[in-house]
Amino acid sequence: MKKIKTVIVEDSRLARNEIKELLKQHPELELVGEAENVDDGFELINKTKPELLLLDINMPEKDGFELLEMLDEVPITVFTTAFDEYAIKSFEYNALDYLLKPINEKRFSQAIEKVKEKVTISGEETAIKTEQLTESSQIFIKDGEKCWLVKIGDIILFEIVGNYSRVFFQDQRPMLYKSLNQVEEKLPEKSFFRVNRQQIINMNHIKNVVPWFNGKLKLTMNNGEEVEVSRRQSYIFKDRMSL
Repeated sequence: MKKIKTVIVEDSRLARNEIKELLKQHPELELVGEAENVDDGFELINKTKPELLLLDINMPEKDGFELLEMLDEVPITVFTTAFDEYAIKSFEYNALDYLLKPINEKRFSQAIEKVKEKVTISGEETAIKTEQLTESSQIFIKDGEKCWLVKIGDIILFEIVGNYSRVFFQDQRPMLYKSLNQVEEKLPEKSFFRVNRQQIINMNHIKNVVPWFNGKLKLTMNNGEEVEVSRRQSYIFKDRMSL
């Protein structure tokens, strides 16, 4: 049985020890590291590539939300904190669960059951994670006071806004403070396509394709957005779509 690689990021040594005691009741979880601050947690996560992150929210200097903002890909996240005022905010981030300290053993077990539902556990060797994102990868987006954990496969398109990118998913259009070129380097090539200098689309969210002027194509996406494919990219697009 494949174990679920787990990381704890928590500034209190006592709290880390309490969580480690709870983890002993769940042999399907493998603790691969712990960190007492955001910067160390960031290095640890990038090094170990865990499936599960047990994350304190209220830490000195940088908080747990800032850690998520630093990551290119976010593991399944369960927040742990002594402050219930963060509960609503944490669910805006689409965290899998939220545990209030001191953590009850039964409540912890319920959270782990949710984790197991999201992680495929098998005896077979899984593919080693690379720097490339997949359809099921999560990214963190913070725009003003609103925050999201968004699955890559749910994103409809990315669009340049100055030096940054706007992200379209569901009925949301938040800003992602990375350039479109930075975004493109990480996206799965099978699903995403650079239609012009300004936009990248998820080909799984195309609703309609029509011929446009000068050999170009116009796409209508599932959210109603219309996107014009440049003439050069239209030839490549037709070849990929076997049109």
